[in-house]
Amino acid sequence: MASDLEAKAKEAFVEDHFELAVELLSQAIDIEPTRAELYADRAQANIKLSNFTEAVVDANKAIELNPSLSKAYMRKGMACMKLEEYQTAKAALEVGASLAPGESRYAKLIKECDKLIAEESYDTPIQKTTTQEESANEVQPENVLPEQPPVAVVKSKYRHEFYQKPNEVVVTVFAKGIPRENVTIDFGEQILSVSINVPGEDPYVFQPRLFGKIIPSRCRYEVLSTKIEIRLVKADPIHWTSLEFTRATVPQMVVAPSATGINRPTYPSSKPTRVDWDKLEAQVKKEEKEEKLDGDAALNKFFREIYQDADEDTRRAMRKSFVESNGTVLSTNWKEVGSKKVEGSPPDGMELKKWEY
Repeated sequence: MASDLEAKAKEAFVEDHFELAVELLSQAIDIEPTRAELYADRAQANIKLSNFTEAVVDANKAIELNPSLSKAYMRKGMACMKLEEYQTAKAALEVGASLAPGESRYAKLIKECDKLIAEESYDTPIQKTTTQEESANEVQPENVLPEQPPVAVVKSKYRHEFYQKPNEVVVTVFAKGIPRENVTIDFGEQILSVSINVPGEDPYVFQPRLFGKIIPSRCRYEVLSTKIEIRLVKADPIHWTSLEFTRATVPQMVVAPSATGINRPTYPSSKPTRVDWDKLEAQVKKEEKEEKLDGDAALNKFFREIYQDADEDTRRAMRKSFVESNGTVLSTNWKEVGSKKVEGSPPDGMELKKWEY
């Protein structure tokens, strides 16, 4: 029966009925869940529907079931390219090319990946943006449709939330009492895939395209009695305003100036921004110098200027006299204060007292 469904799915695919093809292949998978070819075919149908995250998950499953199935690597590479995960795409395509040396599409796609990786690595982090003209000229392997924002398949069976640290995002899925063997979690450059399959229950699938890129090899998860805790290591120190990627928001990266005084662009702008830090510093110093203060603020500024322009002996004298006199004496003569303790000298009409601890 699964073979009949597979045949009907192929007919639907040829007639461009991709949603029907996905549905028929899903039914076939329910009957034969260990057939890698079914997952690889469904991955291709999902690519046609621009469901790229789902395509990656299907391709990964096909590879898990049959590591020598070359077309699974092709599907994964194509979907990852659409998700701008070029390193992952290239790795998958290289494996597929070794399994199918006569397939010329691998070389073409690997070359395209190399080009995109080179563009992305220039003044990283950079997010490549494609104009309408570039999209029209872009090589579309196997008639893949132009990229559209992927839609994560989320079922409300389990609630999830996230919080973040400077270099890490922690995602919690509140699934109680789930055995570890029923949980499958995959990490991509900018993809998180969470699947929970409990016998007798509808599967739970959470496959968001993430707000920012992560380092898959350093990500980890833990299945606890009341929840699943997933730790995503950020590839770039940016603040995630949400868990999922949207084109309406632009992540901002705080980058300290480099030794050469050149600031890298904020993520993910493709146009490097240069900041003249010398000019900025001179402007700040000019404003500080021209700032008019009065009272204690003016006096403190006067002392700061003396200290800043003083030699080392003068600075030592100022520090020693100020500390030993409890802030009542400030001397610039090291020969006078260096060899003795500086006694406090309170203003007229005031008495100097020592604090008791």
